[in-house]
Amino acid sequence: MILKKWTTSLGLLSLSALVALTACGTPASPGKEGKDAASGEAAADGGKKTLTIATVNNPDMAIMQKLAKDYEKETGTTVKFSVLPENDLRKQVTVDVSMGGGKYDIVTIGNYDAAIWAKNKWIEPLTSYFDSMPADAKAKYDLEDIFPAVRDGLTYDKQLYALPFYGESSMLYYNKDMLAKAGVTMPEHPTWEQVAEIAKKVKAANNVPGIVLRGLPGWGEVLAPLNSIIHAFGGSWYDMNWNAKLNSPETVKAVKFYADLLKEAGQPGATTTGFTESLTLMSTGKAAMWYDATVAAGFLNNPKNSQVVGKIGYVKAPSAAKDNTGWLWSWNLAIEAASKNKAEAFKFMTWATSKEYIAKVGESEGWVVAPPGTRKSTYENPKYKEAAPFADIVMQSMMSADYKKPAKDPVPYQGIQFVSIPEFQQLGTEVSQDIASALTGSISVEDAMKKAQEKAEKVAVSGGYKK
Repeated sequence: MILKKWTTSLGLLSLSALVALTACGTPASPGKEGKDAASGEAAADGGKKTLTIATVNNPDMAIMQKLAKDYEKETGTTVKFSVLPENDLRKQVTVDVSMGGGKYDIVTIGNYDAAIWAKNKWIEPLTSYFDSMPADAKAKYDLEDIFPAVRDGLTYDKQLYALPFYGESSMLYYNKDMLAKAGVTMPEHPTWEQVAEIAKKVKAANNVPGIVLRGLPGWGEVLAPLNSIIHAFGGSWYDMNWNAKLNSPETVKAVKFYADLLKEAGQPGATTTGFTESLTLMSTGKAAMWYDATVAAGFLNNPKNSQVVGKIGYVKAPSAAKDNTGWLWSWNLAIEAASKNKAEAFKFMTWATSKEYIAKVGESEGWVVAPPGTRKSTYENPKYKEAAPFADIVMQSMMSADYKKPAKDPVPYQGIQFVSIPEFQQLGTEVSQDIASALTGSISVEDAMKKAQEKAEKVAVSGGYKK
């Protein structure tokens, strides 16, 4: 996610390293490269092109590597992949782009990274490339078909900087048989208080956790669901003057609700439970409900590795003081600013993120594993809808995700399950550790959030946000 197919680990290079390296990378002008890319022409040297792509080792990217063989046959371009675990990917790519190394032509980044890397001029703006495309090619690619919230997350200073390979929001999964055994019905639009009551009843009736929630420390682990709940309860990380708000009544209430729900109806050992562990519990019928990434729907409906196919119901992220609280994450392809093959890189990126590519995956690999969460047309495709009974809920969640306005009240940041500042990777990790201590009962929620407040306030000052 935020998840991903495996966007749960979301570890980044330390913030200090990121900031220290920002001055080195400078982009080349997109002028002629943009025209070449738009028309699909190779660069003028006439030689065979080789593209190097840095990507993460998850199932969707494995399919891309497999199908890239077809791209090579069609274009004569050789495509080489550097496939790394997520943490290693971030470290190696960040060093290369920040130093202007040009080791990679295309890099895989999250929507958290996009604006930060664009501001640092580490990746190439794409707007001029699209502007130079022939009208028929541009219409065929159809940028407007990409979910608006996903495009927003990849836009900086009115320019698009990356193309989404797949995306996700969040939603609530529930085992219909277990709820029926408990004699309860899931509302179409539940509140978090209703979910808590259902979780307690279902736990008692089925002798399994009534709900599974991530508790594993990490800004992309426990803070992914918890941040969306903080925003749902009317809390936030900062107000418009960059005053930290992590010890506000609303934020503390949300964290206490989360901790109490895990204690009363959740899985034991919550602080060792991340996305993968949660998925295992839900897919093996050992949990009644799960709030997490929409991308998990495909796993829960895959008979190869799920024991609950046909038993799962879906609703959008529960509400509290705020509606539309589902998070937003995407894995995306971007052109490294120092690449010598920008034209071919753009051509490959538009191929790998196109409607035609999604159809290619659906036909060759199965529609249930087609790249989700990027295009409206995917969710209007009868073949996908037949294979994916969750399609409508996911589309609604993606369309309603409010990336630009994550909180009930105005805030100076974007992002729902993260705060779109470079410092958040370190700050979020440290705050998640304080929260984990509260989840284990080592300290109270109030004390944990007092510590978190101090850290967030320090970042606001040291980062120059608070004047």
